[in-house]
Amino acid sequence: MGTAANRNGIGILMNKSLKYGLVDVKRRGDWIIVVKQVVEDLVLNVISAYAPQVGHNENTKREFWEVLEYMLRSVPIGEKLFIGGDLNGHVGTSNTGFEGAHGGFGYDIRN
Repeated sequence: MGTAANRNGIGILMNKSLKYGLVDVKRRGDWIIVVKQVVEDLVLNVISAYAPQVGHNENTKREFWEVLEYMLRSVPIGEKLFIGGDLNGHVGTSNTGFEGAHGGFGYDIRN
């Protein structure tokens, strides 16, 4: 995954006081970053993701979701997980093709 420099990108801002608990940073292309932070007795994993949508082909979109799923599964049980960003979700009553991820709740047929 990736695009031309300076076109897209993902990041996480954090307070300077938290830098000493920073354990790991994993970036996957321009769309996903995972930051692992230790705060007292907690291990926190913060995922920031920006899903490709308009202008990207289906293979790029599928690759994004596969990488995100891999990153989610890589967080060990017992560690906290937070996800933020723009997953380019769509609303509407139809969940055809997205039965496992879309409850079919929404207004009208499209956004």
